[in-house]
Amino acid sequence: MREDLNTCDCKEIHEDIISEVKTSMPKEEMLYDLAELFKVFGDTTRIRILYALFSNEMCVCDIASLLGMTHSAISHQLRVLKQARLVKFRKEGKVVYYSLDDNHISQIFDCGLNHIQETYKR
Repeated sequence: MREDLNTCDCKEIHEDIISEVKTSMPKEEMLYDLAELFKVFGDTTRIRILYALFSNEMCVCDIASLLGMTHSAISHQLRVLKQARLVKFRKEGKVVYYSLDDNHISQIFDCGLNHIQETYKR
């Protein structure tokens, strides 16, 4: 008979552990916002845009050309990334340049990419 490793037969509640975790856990609102942030990372096109912006700021035309997509498709995804405060923009004449909002974005991305690369090594 195979033992199911995903179940716990323990009936004891570890109040000390629960108390410790409860005091360190962020407020529900912050956890909701974190989940929403990770949803934004759940789209391959947005990931490709973020990756492109690691190296240099780019305009919509450049990003569209790089990714082989339409301007409107890129603009839509940039709008989502702006709302999530992952990218920022600056205007130079009629051209709008996009860049990463801050260095946290590359840290989040690098952490996720490192995790994926480790799973390929297994």
